[in-house]
Amino acid sequence: MRFSAGATLCMSLLLLSACDGREESAIDNLANGANASQVENSIRAEAQAVMEPLTPPAPGTPGGLPVDPQPVIEENAVDPKGAQGAAQVVQGYYGLLEEKRYGDAQDLWNDNSAMGAEDDAHFAARFRSFSEIHANIGAPGDVEGAAGSLFVTVPVQVYGRLAANGKPWYRLRQVTLRRANDVPGSSEADRRWHIESIGPYESPAQEVAETANAISATDQTLRKQ
Repeated sequence: MRFSAGATLCMSLLLLSACDGREESAIDNLANGANASQVENSIRAEAQAVMEPLTPPAPGTPGGLPVDPQPVIEENAVDPKGAQGAAQVVQGYYGLLEEKRYGDAQDLWNDNSAMGAEDDAHFAARFRSFSEIHANIGAPGDVEGAAGSLFVTVPVQVYGRLAANGKPWYRLRQVTLRRANDVPGSSEADRRWHIESIGPYESPAQEVAETANAISATDQTLRKQ
């Protein structure tokens, strides 16, 4: 037997009746010509309203970003090749994840990195455990050079909601970006910042053995399920 989308939604609403009685108004809306997806979205919004709110730790507190000592720079004054330009790339990356535009987000990775070279389906699958993803971007570190390349790290407070149970989820991460130095033979694309790796945040005061704590090319908190 086949069911229409409206019939399936009505059955779901009836199952909710024992909990809160919202099926009456929802079915009335359907009877009055409301789109089934609109009613479903309304019910989802109501359900999220009673979930535990997303409250990421404040800067300077455990789990929060380091306090930013730098003044805020106007967007039109940011040098796209400087550290603030790299931070804007990170902000754009998590904004795309928030919008579930996974293909566009993957384009911000270095094509030769593990994440950048991954096929689209596997990359998108890394985020299916989350119903929503957000991020607060911290102040970038200093730009450092090595072998014709420039690197910069940007701290990020990632937070979201788990799809399985609606619970909040918080992590402090560190994004490393790379671009080619302005050397002869490098293309314009090479000279733009790309994400090289994402891993656990390490404060400047931490003294960590290089081999034991190298940042993974794959953020383990967003691993493929």
